[in-house]
Amino acid sequence: MKISVIIPVYNAEKYVTQAVESALQFPEVSEVILIEDKSPDNALQVCEKLSIENERVKLFQHSDKENHGAGPSRNLGIEKATGDYIAFLDADDYYLPNRFDAERELFEDPAIEGVYGALGVHYYSEKARNDYYKVFGDRLTTVYQKHRSEDVFPGQLGMKGSFGLIHLDTLTIRKNALHKLNSFLKKTLRLHQDTEFLFRLSFYTNLYPGILNQAIAIRGVHENNRITKVDTKKINPATTRVLLWREVNEWAKDEDTIPEDIKLHITRMTRSFEIAVAPFFKKWFMILKYLITDYPSIRSGLYNINFRRDLL
Repeated sequence: MKISVIIPVYNAEKYVTQAVESALQFPEVSEVILIEDKSPDNALQVCEKLSIENERVKLFQHSDKENHGAGPSRNLGIEKATGDYIAFLDADDYYLPNRFDAERELFEDPAIEGVYGALGVHYYSEKARNDYYKVFGDRLTTVYQKHRSEDVFPGQLGMKGSFGLIHLDTLTIRKNALHKLNSFLKKTLRLHQDTEFLFRLSFYTNLYPGILNQAIAIRGVHENNRITKVDTKKINPATTRVLLWREVNEWAKDEDTIPEDIKLHITRMTRSFEIAVAPFFKKWFMILKYLITDYPSIRSGLYNINFRRDLL
């Protein structure tokens, strides 16, 4: 195996060294690709030092050297990757020693195109723990049980009950399988690019479970995580979910091979989030309209708001 690990770097000077070192511990990792995204801190200097010290560390920036966000940065990393397999890692997260244990065996089967596992959590400070324990706790971010590849796509959409979540830090994918997608991570989404990407990836490729009952990578939680900006209302989480589901809905409309029941579910999810963020009078007008014209849609949408509000 030759694995390219892609790390988008923004405002992560304190953490990126740990991330890189956690990837370099594996002989299968042929390169660690750092995409420095015009950080306001000293992350670029740290990345330059890492690339000088180890020939497996490769540093890139966007052609205009401007900030483009995590999605486009990961896309650039995919374009630059020379390995047969792609793995992702956030700059403030890190891999555990068992990160590729399942992959070594599973990828012997050529039908398996991607493998996912479980993500743990580490709080970098007591303040981070106090502020965000209610969000992450000490639980694993994982798919709760092993599923067939064909069930992963509807499972992520919320059609398989309590399915759980896949995190990019735990995904390893054959690079040649990515070409089944017309595009990689969407530039149009400020947040949830990874969720939308995983939806499409699970539809077009065969994803299999690896280690689900223990962490293979760790999410590092600190005061400057992107998630903290959402929780402190600097970014409206409900609005970003609407944008996500609209993007998914537009893709599903154009994809002829998606079954109609799944397309209908995606439309219902989109409507439910649109209703959730609509102004008061518009919201009740929309509810009345759907009660009259499409009662199952609104019923399904409200169900999913109640039971899946933590999904995204």
